[in-house]
Amino acid sequence: MDTAYISAIAALSGSVIGGLTSLAASWVSQNAQARTQLLLESKSRRQELYKAFIEEASKLYGDALVTDSADNANISKFVGLYTMLSQMRILSSQAVIENAEKILEAIAKEYFDPHRTLHDMFGKSHELSQELDIMRRFSEACREDLRGRGST
Repeated sequence: MDTAYISAIAALSGSVIGGLTSLAASWVSQNAQARTQLLLESKSRRQELYKAFIEEASKLYGDALVTDSADNANISKFVGLYTMLSQMRILSSQAVIENAEKILEAIAKEYFDPHRTLHDMFGKSHELSQELDIMRRFSEACREDLRGRGST
C-alpha cells in the first residue's frame, strides 16, 4: 500500500475520532445541564407550593382560632388547601404530605372547638404554644425535602 494512502487514512481516522469525541462531550454536557435545569425547576415549583400552602393554612388557622363555627366562606379555602395537598402528593416527600395532612386536620378541628384568647394559648409561661406553631414540623419536612432532592 502506498504511504500516501496510509497518511490520508490516518488523517481521516483522526478527524472522525476527534469529531465523535467532541460530539460526545457536547452531548454529555448538554444532558447534565438539562438535568440540572429540571432539578432547579422542580425545587422552585415545590418552594412556591410550600410557601402558598403555609400562607393559606396560616390564615385559615388564624380564622379558626377566633371563630366558633365553620361557614361556607371557609369551605372554598379548604378546597384550595386540599388542591395544594394533592399537588404535594405528586411532587413532595411522604414526610411533607403527612405533615400537611396534620395541619389540615388541626385547622378543621379548631373550627369546631370554642375560640380562645391569646392568654389561653400562651398560658402563664408566656411561651409560644405548640398548638399555635402548627407549621413547625411541616416547615422542617419541607426544608429536608428541598435539601435532599433539589440541591445539586
